[in-house]
Amino acid sequence: MHVFVTGATGYVGSAVVRELISAGHTVTGLCRSEEKAAGLKTAGAEALYGTLDDPDTLRSGAAAADGVIHLAFTNDFSDFDGALALDLRAVEVMGAALEGSGKPFITTAHANGQTVDQTVLAMAERGIRTSIVMLAPSVHGQGDKGFVPMMINIARAKGFAAYIGDGTNRWPAVHRLDAAVLYRLALESAPAGSRLLGAGDEGISLREIAAVIGRQLNVPAVSIPPEEAAAHFGFLGTIASFDITGLYNTRQASLATRELLGWKPVQPGLIADLEEGHYFA
Repeated sequence: MHVFVTGATGYVGSAVVRELISAGHTVTGLCRSEEKAAGLKTAGAEALYGTLDDPDTLRSGAAAADGVIHLAFTNDFSDFDGALALDLRAVEVMGAALEGSGKPFITTAHANGQTVDQTVLAMAERGIRTSIVMLAPSVHGQGDKGFVPMMINIARAKGFAAYIGDGTNRWPAVHRLDAAVLYRLALESAPAGSRLLGAGDEGISLREIAAVIGRQLNVPAVSIPPEEAAAHFGFLGTIASFDITGLYNTRQASLATRELLGWKPVQPGLIADLEEGHYFA
């Protein structure tokens, strides 16, 4: 299968490209620069120059492919509504290019992105085999720049690794290489209209994460009251306060995804990955 991948040079996207190629697929990846294109070509993929606000390129990339995996997102937290609006326009353009083809179109769920998700699911009635992947909030592995590295940097700066209250609120997590396999399986066999959850660890307590960070940095792990979370963690404070497993209905959704696609995460879990030390190098 020839696959058009947006976000192909990103943290998750680069792993997806390698996973697809290793499984015998061919890939064209959307990228913005010659430097990024060189990385794609080294991985064995073709490059298509363009961005999410370039509808002609998105249209041509989707139309020429046997399937699309859409991973690109601007992550502009200063204008998140604008980022979601851009994502919606990109999805609509690529969906229009696939209409009536029966080809797979795999997208990625984002916070407050219900309008995009509803648009994607509705495309299943227009002859597109759509599915939506929701990744766990921590997608860990080499090169991670997400929530856990932020917590590590805060612990370094403050001199202690904090958790909130009793620290029993839990985060799902998934290794980026296991996430890449999930996208490939969705492309190959997910039924139209599928919602899929990428969670290898169904729930790890914030206290356990803080304890590992403390050991690795040789600083104490300390409880802080909920009212101090925003001051300590910044914007991450609100997220760190949630028991995200409850928000995601993680266990049920994770089991359903594994049973539907035969997905079996095999990479180290988040705690084991942290204990390997590369997060602290």
